[in-house]
Amino acid sequence: MSFKKIDLSELTINPFKLIGKDWMLLTAGNAEKYNTMTASWGQLGVLWNKNVFTCYIRPNRYTYEFVEDNEFFTASFFGEEYREALKFCGSKSGRDYDKAKETGLTPTELDGSIAFNEANMVIVCRKLYKDSLKSEGFLTNEGFANTFYGADPYHERYIAEIVAVYVKE
Repeated sequence: MSFKKIDLSELTINPFKLIGKDWMLLTAGNAEKYNTMTASWGQLGVLWNKNVFTCYIRPNRYTYEFVEDNEFFTASFFGEEYREALKFCGSKSGRDYDKAKETGLTPTELDGSIAFNEANMVIVCRKLYKDSLKSEGFLTNEGFANTFYGADPYHERYIAEIVAVYVKE
């Protein structure tokens, strides 16, 4: 499948549906070695006079290593027909499985990172900022720390400049 690069101003998406309901694959690395994971947390917006994408990755996820070691990563968005592939990529580790082989997804290089040919849209991101979520940062007593973390490590937050958007041709 081929992609067409579009101007960010052409997007007419609902980020709440796109990220929270449809999910995405966060991917970093290169054609020789990369990893991907399913994510359903993130934001699109403007910060520091730049169009940005924010995502959250736990440091114990294999994809974390790849995001850490590379300047760029991608967020790939798919149609509902790829829901099972996204479920697999979110529940199995790339340390143990070749996720592309197991799901039938086809990796492709875009602007120095990896995405997938089957995606409807790919956002290419360049890391700008990283920090850690922490228990003392919660300002409410709604139980987020226990609900989302328990014994699991807190997420690292990445704020990245959106350097390109590609849509399926």
